[in-house]
Order: sequence, then structure tokens, then C-alpha cells
Amino acid sequence: MSTCATASRDLDEPVAGTAATARTWLLLEQSGPWGAKALTSSHLDPELGRALEAAAEGTGVRVALIRRPGRHADCHDAARRHVFAAHVDPASPTTWLHSAVIDDPARLLQLDFAALGKGDHHTFDHALDAAPHTGAPLALVCTNGKRDRCCALLGRPLAAELTAAGEPGAWEVTHLGGHRFSPTLLVLPYGYAYGRVGAEEVRGVLAAAGEGRVVVDGCRGSSAWERPGQAAELAVRRFSGEDRAGVLSVLRTEPARTESTRTGHSRTEDSSTDEPRTEDAAPTEDAPTDDSRGPEAAGPRWDVIVAHVDGRCWRVTVAQGASLPPRPESCGAALATPGRMDVLAVRPEAPLPQAPGALASAASAPAGKADGKAEATGATRYDPAAPVRDMDRL
Repeated sequence: MSTCATASRDLDEPVAGTAATARTWLLLEQSGPWGAKALTSSHLDPELGRALEAAAEGTGVRVALIRRPGRHADCHDAARRHVFAAHVDPASPTTWLHSAVIDDPARLLQLDFAALGKGDHHTFDHALDAAPHTGAPLALVCTNGKRDRCCALLGRPLAAELTAAGEPGAWEVTHLGGHRFSPTLLVLPYGYAYGRVGAEEVRGVLAAAGEGRVVVDGCRGSSAWERPGQAAELAVRRFSGEDRAGVLSVLRTEPARTESTRTGHSRTEDSSTDEPRTEDAAPTEDAPTDDSRGPEAAGPRWDVIVAHVDGRCWRVTVAQGASLPPRPESCGAALATPGRMDVLAVRPEAPLPQAPGALASAASAPAGKADGKAEATGATRYDPAAPVRDMDRL
């Protein structure tokens, strides 16, 4: 049986830069079956589900349902439910994961979703008598077969194996996007998503997360960044060997420099010349290339500025392209050319002359205003709505 995950794996589609984007996650335990739109098609009161969707709209909070792995009895009995809220803000002390146990899920409507989306955990703590989560990192495995059969066929066995191996943080979750990378999971508190991973690999990811480290292999990216930033951060981790969580931040994303801007020569990227452009040259240590990208690299390019808390800085050139040949983005869908993020170069920049704590402030500033000058020099925020499909919505 051919599936979207089989096609994606066979075509070696890269997973970096494909994570769902959300800085704040609100997770409500709901046992029993889930529909494709789980908040309104599960045993959760659909009116409550619609109210939660409306409350979260435009706040930066992503609401999802979770349940413990295993068989899910088709019952409607009320039960005490676990609730988690997490705010992902790399290179900032505001990254947190809090939890509560409640009897009535309608209490979630007491939350100030706007404040929660900005990273304020007090509304969660006060409304639900919550506290910081002190247990193991959470491994949220996407298993909703009503959205895509790959999530059930590949996700549920992974979640069950993690539970059988004694992983206390293993949960099933309704939707993480990117069905074709199944099995997919999100690891909290740091907010890194993974795809095409087995139980042994996930146990390694969780062990690293428990030590405050990030595993790059199989990583789709941090949900804190838009897609170019996700790919850029992972590229810097590979380039520098940095695996600590909370030390790298995407400061801004701006149109990629032309060759003349980089070198000071008068030639632009559109000029005819026999001299190869930087991105067409042979791979070097500071300019990794993907020989298979071909026409996929014909789309827009950005320079993503990634900074370390110690002041080091990198300029990462990322190209938007389409994965070829066409393949289904979801099981049963027509053939398409899903968006991909190709890293063309990683270039060390001059260290940032800033005071301690400035990096976190810059990272949390609106894109294009991180340094107070980028807006005037043409920096732009990546728009996931065009033209690459938003992986989060699949």
C-alpha cells in the first residue's frame, strides 16, 4: 500500500524547515476517538471546542487535544484531565512548560489567551491552579488517522512503543502537520519537532532534552520560528556543533544579498559572466550545497541572521523551492510539489556587540525590527501563506 509517507521517504524529501509554527501550545487531554477537526469532532463538547478555537484565534496560541497511548474506549464519562501549556522562546528565560489537572475543560475559557500567547503563564496558573511541569519532557506523537492514515499507521505504534519502554512523557496528539513525514512528534518544553523517527531515536531525543540539548538528526525545526528560520537554526547547529537548547535565536529574515553586496564587485546576480556565483560554486565548509536541488532552488532566497548568546552570529542563505518530482502531500491527495527549504550557505558574521540579555530582546522583537535598523534596510518577515504551502495546515 502506497502512502504519502512512503513516497516522501523514498524520494528523500528533507524534513528540516517543515515544523508547525507556534510559540504557545495549549494541550487538553481528551480520551476517546478524534475526528479530522478534533476540537469539534471528538467527545469534547463541540460548542466548547468552537469557543476555544475562537478564543485562540490571532493570539499565537495553538490548541490541540492529547491522550495517553493505547486503546481508546468509546465512552463519554467525565474524568479528570491533564492540561499543559508551553511557551517556546529560544535564547530567552521565558521558555516554560506548566501543567494542571482539571475536572471541567470549560475552565480553559477563563484563560487570557492574548496574554498566554505572549508568554505570560500567570493566567494559566491562576485560572487552573497550575504549576511548572517537573516531570520528564513531553513527546507528543501525532496519531490522528482521521486527518491522514499515515499518522495512525506509523504514529500510534511509535507512541505505544514509547509507553511500553517506560517513557512517562509519551502522549498522542491530534495534529502537528506534515503527514508525509510520519511518524511525527513535538518535544516540549523546547518545542522542536521531529519526523521519520523510530522509538530508539525518540528515546535519544528525550534523553537529550532532559539534559537541555537538541538532537539535530530527524529534526523538522523549532516551532518558534517560521520555516526559513527553522532550517537556518538547524544548519547553524550542524555547522557549529552547538547542541545546547536556549542558546540560538533567529534575529531576522531579510532578502538574500546579491553577489555584488557580498563582495563589493559591480556584478549583480543577473549579470552575465563566466565567473560562477557563490551558490553555484563547489561546496566548501562555510557554504554547504545540495547537489540534488536543481530547479527547486529557483524560488525566493533569504538571509537569516542567527545569533548565539555568546555574541557569535551567522548569516544563513535559505532558498525556497518545490520538491520534485511531484508526490502526494497527504494520503489520497493529488500529486503536488511541496515546499522545501534549502540551505545554500552558512557564513560567520562579526560578533554582536550587545549587552547580556539583549539577544533575547532582539529575538522577541517583530521580524524586521530586531536591531532597530532592519526595517529601513529592507528586512522582511517570511510569509508562510505564499507561495509555499503552510505545512501546519496539512
